[in-house]
Amino acid sequence: MSEKITPVPPETPFAWVGGELAVRQLVDRFYDLMDIEPGYRELRAVHGSTLGEARDKLFWFLCGWLGGPSHYTERFGHPRLRMRHMPFAIGVLERDQWLACMDQAMRECELDAELRERLNQSFFQTADWMRNQPGAA
Repeated sequence: MSEKITPVPPETPFAWVGGELAVRQLVDRFYDLMDIEPGYRELRAVHGSTLGEARDKLFWFLCGWLGGPSHYTERFGHPRLRMRHMPFAIGVLERDQWLACMDQAMRECELDAELRERLNQSFFQTADWMRNQPGAA
């Protein structure tokens, strides 16, 4: 009689995503989509004329946030996400566009469906907490 073996997800989301190369690909796809898709126009407008610095910072942040190397904190200290985003107007529209853009990037990078669902939940909590403009949730 053979036992059914249930696959165990990797120890960290960072490993589950596929490590640094996969995180870089995800971040690059996220910013590429933001730059070309009209549906993310307001989100793109918040980012200024170039995206290079934002790409690097999100890559460094996500590596550590997902359980990998602490590139961001090594460079800048504690992320203090809400404080660092206060200069930017973030409302429901920007939150929702950020979430949709990241979900599209995760789909296009073919992240595991269960991982994508878990990340979407965590991203929503963080993105909603980042809102600094009045409006319905």
